[in-house]
Amino acid sequence: MSAAVVADDPGQQAYLATVDGQTAGLAAYVRSPGLVVFTHTQVEDAYEGTGVGGALVRGALNDARARGEKVDPQCSFVAGWIARHEDYKDLLQAE
Repeated sequence: MSAAVVADDPGQQAYLATVDGQTAGLAAYVRSPGLVVFTHTQVEDAYEGTGVGGALVRGALNDARARGEKVDPQCSFVAGWIARHEDYKDLLQAE
């Protein structure tokens, strides 16, 4: 299995992870100036446990960082991932 490729799809308001051309997962968001609110993450059953979810979150957060945006992880998967990766906590929106 190839590595997941992550790309923003503004029309769907989601980052999509594809593996070998097939959609493997998505991270839905609501974007406003300077902020991305992650609302839901889903990985297709066939890709559970393959690292697609982690690749998806990492790709989405790297894109937010490149855009100079903060993140609000309302999705528990994204919040948990950030909690386990210290080097991404700087992206969290101040309370």
